[in-house]
Amino acid sequence: GNDANWGRILCAMGYSGVSFDPDLVDLTIESKEGRLKLVENGMAADYSEETAAKILSAKEVKAIADLKSGHANATAWGCDLTYDYVKINADYRS
Repeated sequence: GNDANWGRILCAMGYSGVSFDPDLVDLTIESKEGRLKLVENGMAADYSEETAAKILSAKEVKAIADLKSGHANATAWGCDLTYDYVKINADYRS
């Protein structure tokens, strides 16, 4: 856990079936610990891994994806399934 692996988020977005240009995407994470842009125009932003880990350690974290393709917005809720799921997936970065 607490790994700012933004590639997984963009991958899930790609599998969603929604049409968007990945070269335009901005991705920001936000919690009570702060706000941090991870991706700007489809490329990794210059960010602190320590700051990202602090933000991701909060009980609730928002991942905000700006597709730059209109003015609509949507909300989706998710969670980590089990301790083992997090443990297994925290050991690597794709």
